Amino acid sequence: MSALLSQQLIFGLLGGLGMFLFGMKIMSEGLQKIAGDKMRKILAALTSNRVIGALVGIAVTAIIQSSSATTVMVVGFVNAGLLTLVQSIGVVLGANIGTTITAQLIAFKITKFALPAIGIGAGLKLFSTNKKYSYIGEIILGFGLLFFGLTTMKHAFNPLKSSEDFRQLFLLVGDYKLLGVLVGALLTVIVQSSSATIGITLALASSGLISFEASVALILGENIGTTITANLAAIGTNLAAKRTAFSHFLFNVLGVMYMLILMPLFMKFISAITPGDADFVVQTQAQAASFGAEIGDKPYIARHIANTHTLFNIINTIIFLPFIGVLAKISTLVIRGKDDLDDLTVKFIDDRVLNTPPVAIGQARRETLRMAQIALEMVEETNLFLDDGDFKRIRALEKKEEMVDILQRDILDFLVKLSQKSISTQTSETLGSLMNMANDLERIGDHCENIWNLGIRKFEAKISFSKSGENEVAGIAEQAYEFLQFVVNALEHEDQTIGAKAMEYEDTIDGLEESLRKNHIDRLHTGECAVQPGLIFIDILHSYEKIGDHTYNVSEAVLGEK
Repeated sequence: MSALLSQQLIFGLLGGLGMFLFGMKIMSEGLQKIAGDKMRKILAALTSNRVIGALVGIAVTAIIQSSSATTVMVVGFVNAGLLTLVQSIGVVLGANIGTTITAQLIAFKITKFALPAIGIGAGLKLFSTNKKYSYIGEIILGFGLLFFGLTTMKHAFNPLKSSEDFRQLFLLVGDYKLLGVLVGALLTVIVQSSSATIGITLALASSGLISFEASVALILGENIGTTITANLAAIGTNLAAKRTAFSHFLFNVLGVMYMLILMPLFMKFISAITPGDADFVVQTQAQAASFGAEIGDKPYIARHIANTHTLFNIINTIIFLPFIGVLAKISTLVIRGKDDLDDLTVKFIDDRVLNTPPVAIGQARRETLRMAQIALEMVEETNLFLDDGDFKRIRALEKKEEMVDILQRDILDFLVKLSQKSISTQTSETLGSLMNMANDLERIGDHCENIWNLGIRKFEAKISFSKSGENEVAGIAEQAYEFLQFVVNALEHEDQTIGAKAMEYEDTIDGLEESLRKNHIDRLHTGECAVQPGLIFIDILHSYEKIGDHTYNVSEAVLGEK
């Protein structure tokens, strides 16, 4: 028991695990910054094809190095209505394979390069003026810290080699597989990282403290433990998101159940395809020098564990991929109920994706586009109200105005939270542009409200414009609508060629407002127009001119100039 409470073990395990997790975080952030918009485009490739969904899950998890992060993102996408339940299950299946890359990398005997990697990575990160090299430095630094943390944990376990109590404990894990599965699952839930559990398992196994059989039981438990994160993330989401998280738990549990039954055959297969004897122990100094290890270490077991982890998830995915529909039905039967959806909420952004900035930016862009489309509908409905005086339109317009205000607040809150994460310069610039867009779109909504309130005054007071005045208002209204429609279309397609045309629209609306104001003064002089209608007329012109100004601001933000 004294070995379990030794300072070397406690300090080494805490420090090693801390470096391992921090290295994973830095490496993941560096990879995301390098990937940038590519990851958003990968996610955009999602279709109802389950194989493509699984491949996307593999690719995204390989980029961000965390199946938990991928499944949390997927839960967020389902909650936003971006993915169906069936699509999401395919992605999560792929994520299970993608996360095994971490173990494969760790299994390479490159721990001796950990310190040089930390030095080179830190040098690039701190002193490089080129952003790309700085991000590469983060990746190298993350790798170095990851491997150095793993080495530290491995050395921390040395006192346990002489502990008979500890050996008996892990002999129990080897003899009672369900106990091993439970320990692996609990450990993963505690540290909230399947990669960290793999790291601890590899450190224990490589130090010769646990057998290959016990390692496999822990790995199977880790595959159950990692699903808990997604289920916690699903709390407070809609039914489809809860069902996605439950499906992840379901197929991992079912996979572990049949694998426990087939475990002897599975382990023989892994041993057959992996070089060396998993439980071979270094016993002499000559062997230690040959393997670059210490006496008591198991030099082959890391690769066996990595292959076990990868192959289990590949087999599980192949088995369950044709039965995604069945999994979805089971999840629907278990997680019952109806969603009570409120239109006055964001659809696309979700705080669960904040730790993956490229994806978060993509979702913020989609929510901003939705806001722009609502603003466009407001301009169109406002124009129609001025034309026909149908007061039934007002209720719908007020709801849209409330929706635009809510979206502005929630988008800005989301972007402020994102700005506090570790993001690239390009992401930071995009974030600023989206903030400006949200503010300008909200102001367009405010000016629409001014116009329809002026229209209400006009119709309630039975005020009429002259024929010329009616045509002029209709003309500037149509120009404002066309301009916003043009910019919203550019935002949707990320069109970077709209600069000249946007300037032309802006000049046209400014010129119209000035000339129509002058025409109105001329009509006042001739008595064709009265003072009271004229005040409403001038205010309407001014509001449409302001809509043109804010639309032009949005076009600059689309171009990245604001």
